[in-house]
Amino acid sequence: MATVGFNGLTVVTFESRMAVEIARLIERHGGVPLVTPALREIPLDDNSAALKFGVQLTTERVDMLILLTGVGTTAMFDLLKTRYPWSSIVAALKQTALVARGPKPVAALKALGLQPTLTVPEPNTWIEVVSTLDEYRPVKGLRVAVQEYGASNPDLLEALKQRGGDVFQVPIYRWALPKDLGPLRQSLSTIIAGKAPVLLITNAAQVDHVMQVLGKDGNVEPFRAALKKMVVASIGPTASERLRHHEWPIDLEPSHPKMGILVKETSEQVYSILISKRG
Repeated sequence: MATVGFNGLTVVTFESRMAVEIARLIERHGGVPLVTPALREIPLDDNSAALKFGVQLTTERVDMLILLTGVGTTAMFDLLKTRYPWSSIVAALKQTALVARGPKPVAALKALGLQPTLTVPEPNTWIEVVSTLDEYRPVKGLRVAVQEYGASNPDLLEALKQRGGDVFQVPIYRWALPKDLGPLRQSLSTIIAGKAPVLLITNAAQVDHVMQVLGKDGNVEPFRAALKKMVVASIGPTASERLRHHEWPIDLEPSHPKMGILVKETSEQVYSILISKRG
């Protein structure tokens, strides 16, 4: 049993897809995990935008395809394969620059036998996407498809449009609140009561969903007050943008935006941060 790191502190996270894995990581570093998902991933009821993209790809021209997530990349090509022979999709992609936002879309492409034209470096925010494209070639006049995840990224879309790109969105799936909000509300009550000194944020959409629930219950300000006395760790710049937008503190970002490193480095710094915040 670990005797260092979190040393028995309760660690809250709203992770959904990797809930079991993050709970194990927290336990490995001496914490007591309180994992209550704030997200439920559901397919889009209407895949018309993705199917329209398939038409453009196979019969017209798509100069650039920006892939934002691994899951979305896989789902998009799985959908296209229900309408077109894989050989025709691959042939069409030969005229398309494939831009992968980090390692997960790269892995999804490789599983399909495809290679990215460009790989966006860490921390993989829209800023790195745009700077990578600026170094590659001007997007002015290019038809640029953006595979979206959860919600649109208006900053990325606007930056591409300002550079003269003919931009169209390809939404593949979206986030919804959990069907049963009871566990999430219980975790939020635990935080407000001051019984959980550590909060790990692993996805920007989690923050929006938590604020929705807090707003419905009239608990936004008590929650923000509680955050001032606990350690709030954000997995990286994209999540931190949402934290700042909602006026949450950010006490720590890991050296790399990886879940394992987030848990490890938070466990190493948690007590010094708590002492500093609590005076």
